[in-house]
Formats: sequence, structure tokens, C-alpha cells
Amino acid sequence: MGYTKWIGAFLGYVSGGVLGAIAGFILGTVFESFTKSSDTSSGSNAYNAYGNTTAEEILNRTRQSQLGDRNGFLFSLMVLSAHIIQADGKIMHSEMEHVRNFLRANFGETAVEQGNNILLRLFDYRKQHGEQSWKQQIGEACRQMRMAMPEEHRLQLVAFLADIAKADGITAESEIRELRNVAYNLGLNPQVIDQMLSLGGQSLDDAYKVLGLTKDATDDEVRKAYRKLALQYHPDRVATLGDDVKEAAKKKFQELNDAKDRIYKARNL
Repeated sequence: MGYTKWIGAFLGYVSGGVLGAIAGFILGTVFESFTKSSDTSSGSNAYNAYGNTTAEEILNRTRQSQLGDRNGFLFSLMVLSAHIIQADGKIMHSEMEHVRNFLRANFGETAVEQGNNILLRLFDYRKQHGEQSWKQQIGEACRQMRMAMPEEHRLQLVAFLADIAKADGITAESEIRELRNVAYNLGLNPQVIDQMLSLGGQSLDDAYKVLGLTKDATDDEVRKAYRKLALQYHPDRVATLGDDVKEAAKKKFQELNDAKDRIYKARNL
């Protein structure tokens, strides 16, 4: 299932309404500049005299596919950000600002205002329809994302959500629980949440948590765990989502390497 199909399926499941406005937000104004940058000139000819697809058309299709990946990822991010921000029953300024800063850095102040309005409308939607209905919708959304997204995109999505939960300096048990539920419904091992919440930590314990290990792991287990994570989190695996997402992945990759170096130093490897 492609991104466009999952968005349509999700909106159909929740009967449109305010969530339909999110689709318009994600697929419309905010990403207009990105779309324009992917367009070719209107005078270009997609086919040669023999009716064969030209190299330009192939490139165009690749760009459109990448744009679909990016828009679908950002749509998913907005929906799940609204869920995690309210996971502890509060709307923290620091967590809202984390999302705003992402929009500001990549799409400008207009996007910040629109994105903020979308989040507020989602909060209101959740309040009006109740927790049970909202969580059912989020669970269904995650299952649709699981079918539409490759694993590396889902991992990057969860990494961003973990950063939101950490933004206020305190990660509540309710936030951890909802992050694990999201990861599970996305088809990921919920343990990945503990790893991501430990990224950036400075202790040796944090480093072992990042690798999903304990201190009694063997040297071979440490090396194997690092190699597996290095493949999963390599920034090139999310290159189609845009330079901004790739830069965020680079930061996570560096934090993974920092954790590995801390363990290797302690073990004289």
C-alpha cells in the first residue's frame, strides 16, 4: 500500500471531518514550495518521437515518488505528534515548540501557524470524541502506516516522537506507554522506545540501553548489536524523505556511534 492509499484509508476510517483538514494541510499549502521544486518546466516533452519514456520522465517519476514519501511521512508525523503531546494529559509548551521548530526550519512561519492550528484542532477532536475513540483511530492509523512505510521510515517516525516526549526534560510513564503502543502498532519491537529514549544519554548504562543490551553481554553480542542498529539507522535509508529528515537521522546515527564508543572504551575493544 502506498502513502496516498493509506491517507485515504485513514480519512475514510475516521469519517473525514477535522482530520480531512490535516490532509489538506499536509498535501497542500505547507508543501507547495517543495512541490514546485520538484516540478519540471511545462514545455518539456516526456516522450521521444518513438513513444518511449525519456530519461527526464523517469527522473520526474522518481521525484514524484519521493514527494509522496515525504508528504506521507509528514502527514503521519502530525497525526502521531498530536497523540504523544497529550499522552501525559498535558499540553507542554516545550513539546509543541519541538514540532513548531521542525516546521519553522523547513517551511517557514506560515507553516508554523498552520501546523499549530492543526494540532489544536486535533486536541479538540480528541476531547470531543473521547479517549477510547481517539485511541482506536490512532491504532488503525498506525496499522495503515505499517503497510505503507518501509521499516526505516517507521523507525525515524518513532525517533521523532521520542524526541517530543523528551522535550520537556521529563518523560512520564504514560508517554512511554503510548510510545510503546505506537511502536507495536507500527510493527516495531516496543523495546526500540527504550533505545531511543536513551540516545543522547551520557552514562554507560544509557549506552547499553541504546544497543538493547545489559552489561553482562559478551563482546560479540555488543559488536553484533551495533552492526544491526548501524544498518537500521543509517541516514541514507531515509534520503527520500528530504534533507531535513536525513539530517535528523544523522544526529541519531552519531548518538548511536557515541554509545558504541563509550562501551568499546569501557571494554578496551
